[in-house]
Order: sequence, then C-alpha cells, then structure tokens
Amino acid sequence: MTQHLHSKRLPGPRPGAGKVLAAVIGLVAALSLGAIGQAKAASPVGTSGSATSVGTSAAADRWTDKPHGFASLAGGTTGGAGGKVVTVTDQAALARYAAAEEPYIIRVSGAIAVEPFGSDIIVGSNKTIIGVGTTGEIVHGELHLNPGTHNVIIRNLTIRDSYVEGDWDGKTQDFDAIQMDTVDHVWIDHNRLTHMGDGLIDLRKDSQYITVSYNRFSNHNKAFGIGWTSNVVTQVTIDHNWFSGTKQRNPSADNCAYAHLYNNYLSAQVSDGDPVWTYGNWSRGHTRMVIENSYYDGVQHPYQADATAELVQRGSILKNTTGRTDEWGAAFDPREFYDYRLDPAAVVPALVTKFSGPQKRIGVTLHVPSDYPTVQAAVDAVPDGNAVPVTIAVAPGTYRAKVYIPATKPDIVLQGTGRDRSDTVIVHDTPAAYGGSTGSATVRIAANDVTARNLTFSNDFDEAAVELNGEQALAMKTTGDRIVFEDTAFLGNQDTLMTDTPKLTTVGRVYIRDSYIEGDVDFVYGRATTVIERSVIRLLSRGSTTNNGYMTAASTWTGNPYGFLITRSKVVSDAPEQSFHLGRPWHPGGEPEAVAQVLIRDTELPAAVKSSPWTDMSGFSWQDARFSEYRNHGPGAAVTADRPQMSDADAKTHTVADYLKGNDNWAPHTSS
Repeated sequence: MTQHLHSKRLPGPRPGAGKVLAAVIGLVAALSLGAIGQAKAASPVGTSGSATSVGTSAAADRWTDKPHGFASLAGGTTGGAGGKVVTVTDQAALARYAAAEEPYIIRVSGAIAVEPFGSDIIVGSNKTIIGVGTTGEIVHGELHLNPGTHNVIIRNLTIRDSYVEGDWDGKTQDFDAIQMDTVDHVWIDHNRLTHMGDGLIDLRKDSQYITVSYNRFSNHNKAFGIGWTSNVVTQVTIDHNWFSGTKQRNPSADNCAYAHLYNNYLSAQVSDGDPVWTYGNWSRGHTRMVIENSYYDGVQHPYQADATAELVQRGSILKNTTGRTDEWGAAFDPREFYDYRLDPAAVVPALVTKFSGPQKRIGVTLHVPSDYPTVQAAVDAVPDGNAVPVTIAVAPGTYRAKVYIPATKPDIVLQGTGRDRSDTVIVHDTPAAYGGSTGSATVRIAANDVTARNLTFSNDFDEAAVELNGEQALAMKTTGDRIVFEDTAFLGNQDTLMTDTPKLTTVGRVYIRDSYIEGDVDFVYGRATTVIERSVIRLLSRGSTTNNGYMTAASTWTGNPYGFLITRSKVVSDAPEQSFHLGRPWHPGGEPEAVAQVLIRDTELPAAVKSSPWTDMSGFSWQDARFSEYRNHGPGAAVTADRPQMSDADAKTHTVADYLKGNDNWAPHTSS
C-alpha cells in the first residue's frame, strides 16, 4: 500500500490471544423441563460413570457431525468426507452423485419426488446425504444400500409417503425409507421417516457398526426392523429416537450380537387391539439387547425378549403401559465398547421431541486436516455459487500456507476448533516485494458472507532481517461484503489487515468483534466499511522516539458516509509516549474521491498516541479527511484543536448498527 518508513520493529514476544467466547446451553433452560417421571428412573451416568447434571448438557451436542456409538468404532464413519460438496434439487442429480464411485457430500435442497413411485435411489460407499436446513425431502422413494456398501451418513432428511393405499401390513411392495443389506459403518441421524410402504428402516443381513440417532419414526406400521439372518454379528446403537404413531418394530432386533438402545421415546402407539404384533422393543433370536433410560408412554409390550435372547433394562420410565416387560440374561456392557452420555429418562420426552428430526442448524462441516489436508483443499471442495453455509473446521496447529476464498464461494465459516484462537494459526511470510500488496496476503477473502472464528491470521515476514522495496506484508485482505471476524487475531507489521472492496464505489462491510490486531504502519486500512468492536489493537514500536507508525489508513469513497469505526475497544502499546499516529488519509493512486472516514469512540487510548494524532499522507491533508473521536479515555485521549470530536447529535447516527445495516439491514452485532 504505502512506502515503509526506514526503521524496524523491535523484537519481542507477541501477546497471547484472548479466550474463545463460548455459550453452553443447559437442557433445563433450553427445554423448560418439569419434574416429570417416576421413581424408577435411574440417575444419569456420564462417560466416566459419574452422575451428570442435565443443566450442564450442551444443546449443541445434539447435532454434532461426529458419529457416536457403534458407527464410531473400527475406523469410524465419515461418509463423504474428503470429497466435493454438491447440492441436488432433482432425482437425476441425487441418483448420479449417490451412486458415484468417488466420495461426495450431497446436500438435498427442497423436496425431490421420486419416479416411478417407490423407486430406489442407490447409495454407494463413502457418501454423506444431508438435507439443507429442514427443506430436504425424498418423496415416494427409498435410499437403498446394496451388499458391501460402507461408510455412509444419512442426515437431516425427510423421507416420506411411499405408502400403498390399503396395504397397512406392507405386503404388496417393499417400499422402505432406508434399506441396508450387509453393509458396514452407517450413521442415520436426525431424519424424519414417515408413511412408507413397508419398513421405515430395514437393517438386514449381517450389517455391522450402525448408529441410528435422533430420528422421528411416525405414521407407520413396521417402523424399524433388524435382522433377516441366522448369523449373530450385527452391532447397532439406537438412541434419542422418537417413535410416534407406529405399531411394531420400534425396533425389533433379530440375531444382533449387540443392540444398545438408550434415551428413546415411544409414544402414541397405534391402538388397534392386536394382542401380539403391537409392541415396543423386541429382542429376538439370539440378540443381546441393553435398554437404558428410555420413556414408554401408552405402549403395549414396551420391551420383550425371546427365550433364546437376552435383554437388560435399566432406568426407563413406563407410563400407561400394558403387557410384557421382559428382562433376563446378562447381555453386554456398552461401555466396554464406547463412552456415551446417558440422559435421565424423565427428560427424554421433552429432549427428544425438541432435538429429533431435521434441524435448521445442521449443516456441512469439512474437517482440516483429518478429512482435507489443507484449509485451501477444504475451500476448493465448496461448490461455486454456494448458497448454503459450509463450515471449515480447522484443528489446532500451525498451517503455513496461503488461503484464498474466491468470490464464487460465499457462505463459508472458518472455525478454529482449539480452546484458544492462538491454538490455530494460518501463517505465511510473503512481503509485497514478492507479488505486490495483494500477493503478500496470507489469507484473501473475496467472497461475500464469510465468517471466521477462533483463529489467528499471521504474516511473519521479518522486516528487520532484510532490506526490500515493498515490505508490506498482509495477514488478511478482504474484498467481500458481510464479512465477520469473531475472536480472531491478526498479526503483522505494515499493512496487517486490509478491508477493501472490488472498486472504489462498491460498499463492502466487515465486522470484527472480540479480536486482536497488531502492527505498526497503516496496519488497519482500506475502503470497506469496517467496525472493530470490543477488541484490542496493539501499536508496535519500531524503535523510534518520535514516529513509530500509523494505526489506520482509510480510503473510504467520498459517497460512503461510513468508513472505519473503532468502538468499545482498547488500544495498547509499549512504544514511547507521543510516538504513534491514529491515522492518515490514503488516496490510492492519488484518487481524489477516496476520502478517509474514521471514527474512534468509547475506546481507551495509550500514552503512545500523539497529541496531534492525525497526519497528512502523499500530499493530502488530514484536515480534508473525515477523522473524529468521541468519548475516548485513557492517557492518550485528549480534546484539542488537532483532535476533531464528533458531536452528540452526529454520534447517534454513527453507531455499529448504522455502519453495518446497509440496504439489507445486516446486523451481525446482534447475534451472541
């Protein structure tokens, strides 16, 4: 951007980043649970076997994208992870991607009516099929996994309405919602399955490592059958499902080596007077079944077992039930296979009705480096024209590479998964001398609607070690609109953070909250409308006693009333007193229509700030720019003739909301 002054940054450690902001939502608050239940309900058991309070259970855990239970064992279940993300809206595209040989993450947007009625959509190995929000539906069709299929995730879908009129027993057509024969590693999660022709789920013929969780089974006769084999090999976890308006197989499990059922809710069972084939759970053949902390309301034969099978039940609640409640044999101990959180039976009705079935906030998450080796590889997997948020979850570590999010890939969330933003660092060391200012940027965001959280962005080019023409070294450059940074750090020297737009008259907005920014010369700059709130800005010393640099260099278009707003923040520095400017006006290429607008308000300023903190640049006077302060405090704050103060009246129209709202009423600052 600008020519670097001939002096260097003093060596020294960089400050630590702040703690990640996190909100834990307790079930009691989220669900407003009452004290329902009976004395038979057991105490909840955590993963270590100790008591766990319902109030400390995080609601977000209900839609984690990591499978649990048996599907998490023997290498785990990852679905289409590592493959491209695609969005389908018609049967042909769904069928093509589902049956492809390569891995895919397939987002189903809207209702797809399958023809002919009841037809199969063949699902191959290494696939994730996931509904977009609550819109994804497969109507009149079945997801079918042939023998040998492995590593499949089916989430957040509604599969409905293949019922053959008059055939309540499902004898004329085998129109299931999901059918699996001799498969392994399948996770079926947060789906709504209703009103089909035969079974809602048929899990058949020696399938292994299966988890079925948080689904809604409704308006059906034969809900969920497991077996059709004489071999005793199947391992299945079934938890937090809601069976409502169903008759039988809720589930029935025939010849399962291990069937672990917990925290399921069975209610509103079909009441047709059938004395045998209306029931809840059935341990058949040589199945070993464990049932824990489930809730049965108005169910005939809540749980039963063949004489050859085993069934252990503990902690469940029975309400208005009749018939068999068989318990015999030792079955098995699920905790010898995996840890799990067991919720109290008393909260199951409220918990399961709230969190089962498709959820708006369930989306696609791409994990780096476990599924994608680099952040850029994950970005590349996002489709052009993306219209549904994709989260790129970056594991703790230092990633020495550049990242570019092109304008064609909006709606991306970059999320560090460490405990602190300093745990996950994206860093490179390119100066402007090698590729220009833009080419120096470690991360470039050209797309709209990108959010970054819990990350550090750094350009660690050592300007003290070399002499170059072009020592600008950007950690971050944005040119998109509606960009959010939360709990992030930007580390560099000159030109650390550039928030820009594609052209002078284009307005782009950037919101930075609870973050950390450091630098020396013009290190917060550009023409985008940028709000920095509740953040720490560090003015780095370059060893001068008189001029260590400039915090801002705005180039706001003269037609845009809102440039930079720094508010409710803290500026810190170990530079000498009276040695740092708050900013200067940048007119790129001498552009007269770029007239800086900067407001610093309600912010603490250090003694390093000059008493005359604004200065000229490249022949343009600071007095012709739009620089002002309002209600600042600290040793570097003062009211003088060289420090324009905004009036109370003008301050009312220069709030965070005013800067960000634009024509679409964007308000990221209102979210928690």
